[in-house]
Amino acid sequence: MNLPPALHDALLFTVAGAFLALVLMRWKRDQRQAMLQMLILLVIGVVGLLALNQFGASIAPTLAGAALREVCLLLAAFGFIRIFLVFVFQGLFARMALPRILGDVLFAFSLLTYTVYRMYAVGFDFASIAITSTVIGGGVALSLKEPLANLWGGVAIQLDNTCRIGDWIRIEGAMGQVVSIRWRYTALATNAGETLIIPNSLLVSHRVNLLARRGDQRIPWRRPVEFGVGYEWPPSRVIAVVEDALARADIANVARAPAPSCICWSFDPSAIRYLIRYWLTNLVEDEWTDSEVRVHAFAALAREGMEIPIPRHEVFMNPASEVRRTAETREREARVLLLKSLELFAPLTDEERLALASELKPSPFVVGDIATRQGEPADSLYILARGQVGIFHDSTDGTAPARQRLATLHGPAYFGEMGLLTGQPRGATVAAESDVLCYRLGKPGFEAILRSRPELAQALSQTVVARQAANDATLASLSAEARSRATGTRANDLVRRIQEFFGL
Repeated sequence: MNLPPALHDALLFTVAGAFLALVLMRWKRDQRQAMLQMLILLVIGVVGLLALNQFGASIAPTLAGAALREVCLLLAAFGFIRIFLVFVFQGLFARMALPRILGDVLFAFSLLTYTVYRMYAVGFDFASIAITSTVIGGGVALSLKEPLANLWGGVAIQLDNTCRIGDWIRIEGAMGQVVSIRWRYTALATNAGETLIIPNSLLVSHRVNLLARRGDQRIPWRRPVEFGVGYEWPPSRVIAVVEDALARADIANVARAPAPSCICWSFDPSAIRYLIRYWLTNLVEDEWTDSEVRVHAFAALAREGMEIPIPRHEVFMNPASEVRRTAETREREARVLLLKSLELFAPLTDEERLALASELKPSPFVVGDIATRQGEPADSLYILARGQVGIFHDSTDGTAPARQRLATLHGPAYFGEMGLLTGQPRGATVAAESDVLCYRLGKPGFEAILRSRPELAQALSQTVVARQAANDATLASLSAEARSRATGTRANDLVRRIQEFFGL
């Protein structure tokens, strides 16, 4: 049977396409419906060509016959090209996970090439429409500006691996996982069960946040969880409680490394704001995991009696001035008791201690804070009410460790007395080793008492020098009598320096 070349080629491609489709349908069951549709399209095209060849002798030479033939050939080509590309991308190279948009572009290019070939085969004169096609092409290009931008955007995204299937991205407030990249759009699946269609041109022209990815490496995603605690509790204590609780807790989807952390975030009118930063391993469970972290933080704070405050107004039935006076009286009494417990202030009368209590300035420190630094000018003393500090000697000659511990003080205690009494530069560095509450007593606050009773200089000097002698390593081997003589000599010298410093 002598068949026309076009029909002969169409039959060969139909047989090849049917074979590939049947193999793929048996190999990839999820492609059965798509392959069946392409087979039907392929068969329709070939049957149409056979019918024209067998029964269309009268219309074959006409324009209508030629148009019908080309339509049938286009249908057959459409089906074969689609079957072939699906076989290659979803069958042979399925494990390589080739970009889907690459198959779409190849399909469009192949179909366009075949169309141009058939136009040339039927004798279409391209030269006669060159000028007209230029004008028309310009208008078409303008009208297809957005689709073309989406197309090239999709190609660029796939070629440079900006976004991949499975990546989590955030763009203009929208967040989701990339589930599909097509020639026109990229589809994002959100945790709310929605699918967002993002034009590819938008991904190219706008800033896109890639979540849980650093370069080619997938990493956990850091999430912030904010909460507030009242001003009654120092931030260092709150941070320690929360971090310890999160380290002990076994919370799903929270990475062990990097470990969760807590930082002091801001100061609000009613609370200190804190931020928990943890690393999420499963981005699908972002809100649920946030909730679990809050639950554990709340439980830890509750165990320590730390309150998460809410905005509120307190109405005092007593006059505000009376409430304030009551609080000030209690604070002053606590300070007087603190002064009584320290030997340095033993020579003072109750009235003098009460006056001195009003001059104390609260000075809290947290772990690592330097209260005083060796060599700094000084004219004040610190009273340690609560906490622990370390006394260190900073070496500058290179013959000893850079910082050598001399002593450790626990409240109630005091340090820096030489700065208050003589203005001597700090003789040691004092660092907080826990949350510390100190009160600072400056020269102006102490000067009035000392001027009213100059004889206090002698008593204070005896106490200070006795303390120095007890801690001086150079006097450790002296007898009690020799130490007493050395203390007396130092005391006299210290009295003179106190009198000079205060102008007595």
